[in-house]
Amino acid sequence: MTWTAYLPMLWQGAVVTMTITLAAIILGVILAFVFGILRVEGGPILSKIALCYTEVFRGTSLLVQLFWFYYALPLVGLSFDPITTGILVLAAHAGGYGSEIVRGALSSVSVQQLEAARALNFNRLQTLFRISLPQAVVEMMPAFGNLTIETLKLSSLVSLISIADLTFSAQSIRNITLDSTSIYSVTLLCYFAMSLMLMVVVRVIEHMVRRGNAFPRAAHS
Repeated sequence: MTWTAYLPMLWQGAVVTMTITLAAIILGVILAFVFGILRVEGGPILSKIALCYTEVFRGTSLLVQLFWFYYALPLVGLSFDPITTGILVLAAHAGGYGSEIVRGALSSVSVQQLEAARALNFNRLQTLFRISLPQAVVEMMPAFGNLTIETLKLSSLVSLISIADLTFSAQSIRNITLDSTSIYSVTLLCYFAMSLMLMVVVRVIEHMVRRGNAFPRAAHS
């Protein structure tokens, strides 16, 4: 039997990969905004907690994080199924890097605009949501696009905790057919195709965000 007979298996693996990636990106973006905003507006205690989260997930190996969540946490009575573990770890990892993107974008808002907000008696939340975030989101989009593609590529590591994603399926088919060249070439093309689709989606979202912020930015200038 040739390797082409296993294409449905590769397709199923690709669906699992995209599902895990999209879930991790959505959750990771939420974590990035929460901890990124806390870094800037959280005060002395919450900002330090956010800093600890950021440094832990940026400063440790994603593979070790996966193994720790999957093999070590059950020893203290907290366990998740493999897919949930993969999503949570990828999301936490993306959130750690994303929080720095959010922090940097918020910090780039000009001091003059923040002073103008204070002069208009805006409180901190009003300043954040009406002045800082609308401008900062535009600056975040290219970096978040790169983070999205990086999350897709890193998702291949979840195969090491027995998730039947695209990489796991490719390895299984290769072990059966012993056709490394064909299997891994198709797998490479699958990842490239998924990356292209994600890039298109990110570009559309970025265009929508920039159009939505065109008038506020013009007003600020």
